[in-house]
Amino acid sequence: MFFFDPFYFVILAPAILLSLVAQGMVSMAFNKYKRVPAASGMTGAQAAARMLQASGIRDVGIEPVRGMLSDHYDPGKKMLRLSPDVYQGTSVASLGVACHEAGHALQHAKGYTPLYIRTALVPIASFGSQGGMYLLFFGIMLNVMGLVFGKIVALIGFWAFAAAVLFALVTLPVEFDASRRAKLQLAELGMIASPAERKGVAKVLNAAALTYVAAAITALLTLLYYAIRLGLIGGSDD
Repeated sequence: MFFFDPFYFVILAPAILLSLVAQGMVSMAFNKYKRVPAASGMTGAQAAARMLQASGIRDVGIEPVRGMLSDHYDPGKKMLRLSPDVYQGTSVASLGVACHEAGHALQHAKGYTPLYIRTALVPIASFGSQGGMYLLFFGIMLNVMGLVFGKIVALIGFWAFAAAVLFALVTLPVEFDASRRAKLQLAELGMIASPAERKGVAKVLNAAALTYVAAAITALLTLLYYAIRLGLIGGSDD
């Protein structure tokens, strides 16, 4: 089981398929709409700055960061980091992604509870997604070898990984809400005006949201697999 378990791939198959579809949709949507210029002529950085200013937020910086779609908001340093295509791009896709990240800054400023929960979970989730898996593998090996404490080690790993699953679930409302704020602000501030532009923003942000859904489903199904294998569900610990 430790080296190869077909049951693992049976359980994870839907998530793997959804992840591939989601990644493909993100690439297609961004590549399509990064070629569609926004009528406002604003760059992603300018759009994000305007969204922040309109909400009275003046203590959040904006800077470029390397990478493709590496955009993120750092709540600890109050910094929006935008990839080159987004930071300096004037496309519908650039404005949508930039304002999505600005949406996280708005959540932070307004005390959006799921964002604070996600931020608090970061340390334990980081350990759970890596250290938890190592403990699971190591514990299963020990259990196969007939060592009693192997099951205990595996269970510790299981609950550590469960924290990473919780993080993935809490991430969903955070990301959906940031996209909602971006769509509203882009329209209300006149940065995106035409129905075609609004449709482009929605396509890009909805595709990106699907990747988070896929990640959460993958995490949940992985947890389910180990729950079954550890006998927490079904009563078998083979």
